[in-house]
Amino acid sequence: MMIINKALSGAFVAGIAALALAPGAWAGEYHAYSCRMPSGASAPADGWSPSVKGVFDDYAENTCEKGGALYAALGYLTTHIVNTDQMTWMFSVPTADVIKEATLWRAGDADGGVVTNATYQFWLAGSNENEVFDRCVYEFGCTAGVGDTGRPMSDANRVVVPSTNLGSHLYLHVDCGGTKEFECQSGHGDANHYAAVVYLYAADVILEQSAAPTANNVGGELASAPAVSGMSDVTFSATDPGSGVYEAIFNVDGQVAQSTVVNENGGRCRNVGQTTDGLAAFLYLQPCPQAVSADVPFDTTNVSNGAHHLIVSVLDAAGNSAPVLDREIMVANPAPRGPANGANASEHATLTARWKGTTKERLTRGYGHRSEIVGRLTAPGGASITGAQIEVTDIPAYDGAKARAMTSARTGPNGSWSVKLPKSISSGTLTIAYRSNLGDALPVATRTLTLSVRAGVSLSVAPRTASVGRSIFFKGVLKGTPLPAGGKQLVLEARSAGGEWIEFDVIRTGRHGRFHSSYRFKFPGPASYQFRAVCKQEADFPFMEGASNVVRVRER
Repeated sequence: MMIINKALSGAFVAGIAALALAPGAWAGEYHAYSCRMPSGASAPADGWSPSVKGVFDDYAENTCEKGGALYAALGYLTTHIVNTDQMTWMFSVPTADVIKEATLWRAGDADGGVVTNATYQFWLAGSNENEVFDRCVYEFGCTAGVGDTGRPMSDANRVVVPSTNLGSHLYLHVDCGGTKEFECQSGHGDANHYAAVVYLYAADVILEQSAAPTANNVGGELASAPAVSGMSDVTFSATDPGSGVYEAIFNVDGQVAQSTVVNENGGRCRNVGQTTDGLAAFLYLQPCPQAVSADVPFDTTNVSNGAHHLIVSVLDAAGNSAPVLDREIMVANPAPRGPANGANASEHATLTARWKGTTKERLTRGYGHRSEIVGRLTAPGGASITGAQIEVTDIPAYDGAKARAMTSARTGPNGSWSVKLPKSISSGTLTIAYRSNLGDALPVATRTLTLSVRAGVSLSVAPRTASVGRSIFFKGVLKGTPLPAGGKQLVLEARSAGGEWIEFDVIRTGRHGRFHSSYRFKFPGPASYQFRAVCKQEADFPFMEGASNVVRVRER
């Protein structure tokens, strides 16, 4: 769970405080970016869906996340029938929302030509397809010009949706218009060889949500403890019918002391900013979970010791709020602290951690392979925290395992750090932590990674050539600890060349992981067999299923 203590300026702090004190008093709003953010970075096109009517050479494509556009187009390879060949992109908002404002960046072309009673055109409409506010018809011209396909975010492409066209839908459309049963000629004027096309490069839509979240089942130290210190939590359940549960706001004595994103929803519930009106901005229409069970910590060390009036509110992504907690608390933090942990040490540090070579939180590997964790530690504003100690603890993946301290790391000149894990490490959950002051009871930033390690088994067989009535002997070692009391069960398997593995014996290792067994051939050869030992995954051994090397034996 991530804690963000924001340095909020006057008017915005006052607005948030008013929300905390008067929940549900106004309809909330938030930005939803489509295809591109204001910075020009690529974005998904959430909420847009295509409709294709035509049999050949018609297109409705989405290339937004590759830096392109949403586009609807009629190709130049054939003629197009009036009111038959139509491409449409429709934007639909969630049922709890309406479009308050919308700005689109679009360009197009309808230069495929015109004949009697038939002409190419593109248009934008809302909130239904009959309410057109931006039209470009080859025969009659364009409402706002064709735009500039070479400069996607230029003013030439910017179209503000009129207030009379706002509602629950927007439309992006291209077709052959005119009199029924006539046809538009083949041909093109667009650089991409379309007879008619409209590109949507970006959309900045402000959605309005009237419904507020609700919160119940409130508990935790902040709700009941006579005195609190350090990181004290409040627990609650919350639901929201629209944009979803976003932040918990902690208001102390009339001032916002902390805001915490309750659940980032896989990164969707993350304010990407770039607004000028103070509203949050997201890349998805329903960015945050609509129901959460939250356990949100509050850093009481940011508040002076003594009595304080605490109000906790929960906000949805649109900024609507609901009360969670309103009570007097007594803060009693111990005064002395250890030295600052690194240059630029901060209570609000940002700690990143990932497996080297991948962005996934889970890494799977074979036994004995070296794994490395890398990351960076920064203070608010992006300043590097240098010379800081980063702690790594591990909980092995077996029943009853307890956390154990691993090796630690120290951040370098740019705040980066790395830790190489032992080759013998087992599957488990690794927690990476930073404490702003050495000796603090609780870290201010943590990250969690998961390591899955396949069991390591070595196997040898002797002799490697045998005959009917003769025996071969197996021995080997299961690597890794801790072993279960009484040893770990293994399965011996065999197969003929190209066949399936067949279990023929179940054995158990000794206390040091060594094992041995034998097999007598019952049928005459000649034949060739393959043997292996398999360690199945079990709750008392912290490794995934793993198999030994394969040993070939010939029977004469």
